[in-house]
Amino acid sequence: MKMSRITARIDRLLRPLLAGLFAVALFGAAPASAHGLNCVQYVQRAAHLGLHGDAWEWWHAAARSYHRGQHPKTGAIMVFSRTGILPHGHVAIVRSVLSRRSILVDHANWSPIHGRRGQVERAVRVVDVSARNDWSAVRVWYAPTHEVGQTSYRISGFIYTSYHPGLMRASARHRLKHHRRHHHSSAA
Repeated sequence: MKMSRITARIDRLLRPLLAGLFAVALFGAAPASAHGLNCVQYVQRAAHLGLHGDAWEWWHAAARSYHRGQHPKTGAIMVFSRTGILPHGHVAIVRSVLSRRSILVDHANWSPIHGRRGQVERAVRVVDVSARNDWSAVRVWYAPTHEVGQTSYRISGFIYTSYHPGLMRASARHRLKHHRRHHHSSAA
């Protein structure tokens, strides 16, 4: 009798923990972690875009305010489609174009770094594996294996922005220039 109460108590305590571990194993980590950024948060902060919602939604939302296309350009936002593996999609900033089928991106919450998700990764290799070289399917470098992963991900396309890694946005330069001109003329 005592044993069945102990077993029931253990079951009540462990069941939610085991269910949580099973969900993480089955679906992957949550899109954001308490110790890091998800991909949307990172791209919003780095590129200063006015887009919101799940990453996969950015493709259609961008049609109202940004140019879009199917070829990578430095500073463009690569939008991963929503799939069973990526239920929220994914976004990354194109850092540089290496060749017709290879680029480097900056993104967050892809590879677990030191056992934690939510980390920012810079200069991550992405390879076009589409049959027609149209960037509709890619494979992404995965830090734990130290190679480009075997999973192929569908890409909606690229959102073209004025963001370029290491450079100020054109609008920020304009505001700074206007501020300096106004400040210098009022001081004279």
